[in-house]
Amino acid sequence: MGGRIILGAGEQTWDGWTATQREQLDLTDPESFARFSGAELADAFLCEHVWEHLTLPQGQAAARLCWRYLQRGGVLRVAVPDAFFLDAGYQCTVQVGGPGSADHPAADHQIVYDAQTFAGVFTQAGFEVTLLEYHDPSGQFCFQPWSPEAGPVYRSALLDHRNTDYRAGWGPLGFASIILDACKPT
Repeated sequence: MGGRIILGAGEQTWDGWTATQREQLDLTDPESFARFSGAELADAFLCEHVWEHLTLPQGQAAARLCWRYLQRGGVLRVAVPDAFFLDAGYQCTVQVGGPGSADHPAADHQIVYDAQTFAGVFTQAGFEVTLLEYHDPSGQFCFQPWSPEAGPVYRSALLDHRNTDYRAGWGPLGFASIILDACKPT
């Protein structure tokens, strides 16, 4: 495996990252990781808006798999929809089962995480977690400075085109994710 791996990349590609799809590297299948990695461990994983397609137990098992196949000191940067983002249209789109259309990308959402529950998925696997972007239970946006060079997340306050006005300082956040870094201790 080695290097920096995008899990469930979809159409997303980033320079310096190897994009994988479920057929190549399945978060729910230990044998898939073993086949893909050989004897090498990844330097970093990046996973944007995939974990919500897993049940909570599947997500916990996937976190343990990533921990197993990540080098010590390596980071898994992961993003999911945010249960505490106070926008009715957003919540309708990201809800479990999606907005009603069977062909909508959210049609198979299994869970909508809040930051604490999502962080717990990774701490139970042995990771040290740093929350980078999220909303607290009151709906307040919380932001810890982070570098896209260490793992770009498009659906973020920093990169998403829907947040241009927000970044300019004269508009609301247009789209939000919970983004965290899960670091495997050295």
